[in-house]
Amino acid sequence: MSREYWITRFHAAVDEAVKPVEEANETRLNCKAGCADCCVDGLTVFALEAEEITRNYAELLVTEEPHPDGGCAFLDGSKSCRIYAHRPYVCRTQGLPLRWIEEEDDEAYEARDICPLNEAGPPLEELAAEECWSIGPFEERLAREQNNGERVALRSLFDQRRRLPLVR
Repeated sequence: MSREYWITRFHAAVDEAVKPVEEANETRLNCKAGCADCCVDGLTVFALEAEEITRNYAELLVTEEPHPDGGCAFLDGSKSCRIYAHRPYVCRTQGLPLRWIEEEDDEAYEARDICPLNEAGPPLEELAAEECWSIGPFEERLAREQNNGERVALRSLFDQRRRLPLVR
């Protein structure tokens, strides 16, 4: 299976898996167009996803400027995502109640977090596990497919593309 086809199927699987978590939390989620609090500078994505963005937005990367420092390079002037249709995994799960396993002093425990804009609602510790997005399984699939776990800063995609001529 080609990498391009694989990442498209992967993102579709993430979107499908996210739906029940979104539905379970619909009254607390305030994420919508123009809300960009989680769209910060310094985000990195797997190289496989960076290739997807580069492939689908080559012209944007050459002809447009990145959003000013402090926000994700792919935000536009109204704080909307310019690559929303091909946004990476991390962007597809932002804002949801998250759960993951931490280890401290040889003991494992479950940690949870949520965007501060989405805190209103039942305390996170009272949510059923399936009402939270579990960090780990999908990231592991990405890392396995990529083989090396290399990550790329989103902002750097603008720099890399400026070195190459635009092919039409």
